[in-house]
Amino acid sequence: MGEHHHGPAKGLTRWLYTTNHKDIGTLYLWFSFAMFILGGSFAMIIRAELFQPGLQLVHPEFFNQMTTMHGLVMVFGAIMPAFVGLANWMIPMMIGAPDMALPRMNNLSFWILPFAFAMLASTLFMQGGAPNFGWTFYAPLSTTYAPPSVTFFIFAIHIMGASSIMGSINIIATVVNLRAPGMTYMKMPLFVWTWFITAFLLVAVMPVLAGAVTMMLMDIHFGTSFFSAAGGGDPVLFQHVFWFFGHPEVYILILPGFGVVSQIIPTFARKPLFGYASMVYATASIAFLSFIVWAHHMYTVGLPVAGELFFMYATLLIAVPTGVKVFNWITTMFKGSMTFETPMLFSIAFVFLFTVGGLSGVMLAMAPVDFQYQDTYFVVAHFHYTMVAGAIFSLTAATYYWLPKWTGRMYSETMGKTHFWLSFFAFNLTFFPQHFVGLAGMPRRIPDYALQFADFNMVSSIGAFFYGSSQILFLFNVIRTIRSGRPITDPKVWEGAQGLEWTVATPAPYHTFTTPPEVK
Repeated sequence: MGEHHHGPAKGLTRWLYTTNHKDIGTLYLWFSFAMFILGGSFAMIIRAELFQPGLQLVHPEFFNQMTTMHGLVMVFGAIMPAFVGLANWMIPMMIGAPDMALPRMNNLSFWILPFAFAMLASTLFMQGGAPNFGWTFYAPLSTTYAPPSVTFFIFAIHIMGASSIMGSINIIATVVNLRAPGMTYMKMPLFVWTWFITAFLLVAVMPVLAGAVTMMLMDIHFGTSFFSAAGGGDPVLFQHVFWFFGHPEVYILILPGFGVVSQIIPTFARKPLFGYASMVYATASIAFLSFIVWAHHMYTVGLPVAGELFFMYATLLIAVPTGVKVFNWITTMFKGSMTFETPMLFSIAFVFLFTVGGLSGVMLAMAPVDFQYQDTYFVVAHFHYTMVAGAIFSLTAATYYWLPKWTGRMYSETMGKTHFWLSFFAFNLTFFPQHFVGLAGMPRRIPDYALQFADFNMVSSIGAFFYGSSQILFLFNVIRTIRSGRPITDPKVWEGAQGLEWTVATPAPYHTFTTPPEVK
């Protein structure tokens, strides 16, 4: 359609009307990075307030708005759209498809997102302020005592959910129908497999979230009592509905990351992934189990002991397929000819730090001890080890890994490694001390704390500012690569990799593109 548009509008209409999976992938990735910076700035406000005990800087009510908005923007605005961007860019190329199966719907599923998040962000300027009830928006707090902006929040969630469902249907339709001849299911790259499974999770749980926020809407505006005990409803029902969505959701946030590191580790270990089939089955097992563990978020609401036992054992069972994956990644690296380029550094850090998050998850899974951990900073430490070291590190690894493929230019390896070590150090500085203050009893989502928690909170806040500012280096590296990076056809691009000098032969046929260039 480009031939019908002339003049300066041509550039804009290319992005507005595009049905090209690469352009849409790029839109998703830039949008998600913008949301990452926005959600990160909310976290900076949280950490600034917690830098020392006492109330400074912000009103407690505003602090609650920040914890809510940080969670919502990071989960729905940063991580999920970033992985959808990777899916759009890579899945068609990985299975030999010309594009996504439903290109018009692909365009729509992206373009409704900026409006959803503009609406969510605008609640900060509304009467009564932004949502203040945490990213889990528990009723009756979110229905009875919430600011009027909660209605806009509900609409925004509906739009995000519609986007996710459309994107997932598109991925399922593409993988099922558009694989090239010979590309059987068990030959698909693992990134395609993890996203294929994730897409089914999304289609299953986003309507549950839509149901939860619709019941909230009814309780607020139409006199129903789904979550009000006074009218015969039950606040705990909200938690069941929310976590039936919420637990599969956290696996939606990590499974594509598993796929990313399953692509990167074999590349830089120079050997095939160990246990391909077991990785596929493990991913499917995790997806299935994610639906029968939701009440481990609810050990303290007064479940029957039999219920607690079931959810405890079901949750511990998830450690088995997850452990299979970790051991497969380690075995892939074992005796490989490893080099430590930026994507590999992020992937190795992913394996190590995500495992730390998994071990604290095993602790939280045990009902009797969770009574101590519940709603402390130990939980915050646990899920940031899975979400930041898991989802964000794998997204960063993917960006470095595929950026030369996307742009035809090479990023600065020195800058990339600097970004990695800054991020790795700052991340641990931020979140490791939170295990300690959590075990010592510091509650989460509170703008003030007792004196004995002061030192670790100061360390945590310093780490957070350090981590946030190091992401600007990442942004600079990406923009610099796009604008003036060395073309990947230039032989000098391959110099300096662990002291070896690489030469680039004539362009290889497609099926050999993962083979590293020959050593001179």
